Amino acid sequence: MTQEQYLTQRNNIQTSENQYVYKVGIYGWRKRCLYFFVLLLMILLLVNLALTIWILKVMNFTKDGMGHLRITDKGLRLEGPSEFLQPLYAKEIRSKADSSLYLQSSRNVTVSIRNSQDQIVTQLNTGAEGAVFERSLETPHIRAEPFKGLRLESPTRSLILEAPKGVEIQAEAGNMQATCRTELKLESEDGEISLEAGKIKLLRLPMGLYTSSPSARQNVFEVCVCPNGKLFLSQAGVGSTCQINSNVCL
Repeated sequence: MTQEQYLTQRNNIQTSENQYVYKVGIYGWRKRCLYFFVLLLMILLLVNLALTIWILKVMNFTKDGMGHLRITDKGLRLEGPSEFLQPLYAKEIRSKADSSLYLQSSRNVTVSIRNSQDQIVTQLNTGAEGAVFERSLETPHIRAEPFKGLRLESPTRSLILEAPKGVEIQAEAGNMQATCRTELKLESEDGEISLEAGKIKLLRLPMGLYTSSPSARQNVFEVCVCPNGKLFLSQAGVGSTCQINSNVCL
């Protein structure tokens, strides 16, 4: 085989191989779309990162909590006004030392106390009519806002004030009024009841009719007052009979 024949045959083989060579990659409009989507993804990642940093800055996220909320060893601490859109469940709620605790709502505030069986033991409702308690209330002090009256009312049941060492009611700048529909009782088991005032008036007392007949039963009595303030009843007569029964004061 001559050299020319060898070169001609080699060129034919190379030409045949080149006919079956395929280009690997993305070209044309597909390449431009791929670059566009990659660029769009990078922009979205940057916007998402910026929004995340902005939210962390606005909400004041720290390692101890977020916003006015701080997580401590004793529980959660809120610094400043806070708004709850859903019910709040807590074992204990108290304010900082020398600070007041305010519970405020556009309608009313309801505080429920539940037992271990998740049953409501007692409940406190605060609305336009004031504070409403379903059961008893234990507190060392009840007072109204400045320049406003204080009213304790039980519309359908009895109102009972009890204390192991005494109950004190003061109205330093106004009047005190106790009103009921049936009976008003002032009861002291071991001590005494003192009415101390410049004038003590008993209004709308029923007036009885005295009869001098010895056979008639006398149902009219006279209210007598001892020098020490003790009150007693004496059988009524034409004149006062308090002096006759004054031995009760001894």
